[in-house]
Amino acid sequence: MGLRSGITERQRRFGEELRRLREAADLSGPEIGELLGMKGPAVSHTEAGRLTLNVERLHVWLDTCQVTDPDYRAGLIAMCQSNSKGWWSDFRPHVHSTALDLAELEASATGLDSYQTLLIPGLLQTKAYSETILEYAEKKVEFRRKRQHVLNVENAPPFRAVIHEAALHMMYGGPTVMRDQLNHLVEVARLPHVTIQILPFDCTAYSSTDAPFVLAHGRHHRLDTVLLEHPHNSSFLGDPEGVASFRRKFDQLRSLALPPLDSAAASPSPTSRDSCGLLQHIRYKVQGR
Repeated sequence: MGLRSGITERQRRFGEELRRLREAADLSGPEIGELLGMKGPAVSHTEAGRLTLNVERLHVWLDTCQVTDPDYRAGLIAMCQSNSKGWWSDFRPHVHSTALDLAELEASATGLDSYQTLLIPGLLQTKAYSETILEYAEKKVEFRRKRQHVLNVENAPPFRAVIHEAALHMMYGGPTVMRDQLNHLVEVARLPHVTIQILPFDCTAYSSTDAPFVLAHGRHHRLDTVLLEHPHNSSFLGDPEGVASFRRKFDQLRSLALPPLDSAAASPSPTSRDSCGLLQHIRYKVQGR
């Protein structure tokens, strides 16, 4: 079988996990290759995501490395068997590969955590807001709208968002677009698996200079992945220590942010010290523009 010319994040991460397991078992590439009947540089290509590994060989690899956790094994088997094809495949000519990888990651995630500083999270954006952010690129807007379906499917993953107050004040698209966007946040907060919190300007215990990020939870915590967002070079992070630091970071953000939006609460006062009260206050300001 030939080597892949393009490697998805799932394929890269799968190979990375295999390499970590091999090294933890103190095995060289040739040693595990001999056990699997793989010749030459095949092990290196597999660990780099350039070469497919069949499930039978995966079981041998996991058994050799003494992987007994059933959830971790199941997660790796699912990664091995996936062909990376989904609704996002149709958008390959129109969006960056990182966006395609994110869509695939979201589709398989058991939970999603998002921290944003100057933008509303993509999964929570209205069409008009997305159009402004994406400069009316039709296919990119359609792609973002398709991504949002992950919140509405049966057994949708829990989605938790911490949004810096600055993002609510940015007048992307003008007052009408932002008013509708703020209203949409209240509506989507009605979903039982969606939790939205606002990190206020007056929070003095946390630096707001951190890059926005998405933490996608896998079937096992060892398969969690972080996407560090940047306008030009967003990147994925999968090493255990790095991911653990972002888990702690998100927990800290949640503890410092205001209590979650509760759209079921009866007409919160604009002065209420919670996310709903702060959002209501900002909506009043936007309506007065």
